[in-house]
Amino acid sequence: MEGKVVILFDGVCRFCNGSVNFVLRHDKAGRFRFAPLQSEAGQRLMAQHGIDRAKTDSFVLIRDGKPYLKSTAALRVARGLGFPWNLLWAFMIVPASIRNAIYDWIARNRYRWFGKMDACMVPDADMRGKFL
Repeated sequence: MEGKVVILFDGVCRFCNGSVNFVLRHDKAGRFRFAPLQSEAGQRLMAQHGIDRAKTDSFVLIRDGKPYLKSTAALRVARGLGFPWNLLWAFMIVPASIRNAIYDWIARNRYRWFGKMDACMVPDADMRGKFL
């Protein structure tokens, strides 16, 4: 996994799955790997990094052995996608308390706004290698 970055996501959230598909389309360097939070790999990584599943249920980025949560995770992903998405990194100047309040609001409402699937997505054969 040298140089690879892992995104843990809510596998039954339609918004989260759409975000994963967006990253898959725009990750030209192929650096991101994925695992649903509900999967064995996702659960193992959460435990390994001491992340409380009760407090984190939507999105985690693990880079160089360090977990990033909420808006910081999302902005780090955008930064890794290259131009023009990396321009979103400028939002890091906004205090984390403000960024995370917006993130939490979206996360709280994601099922109502975007829906929920009955099961985690199953990647097709071309994308299977990007999932843990």
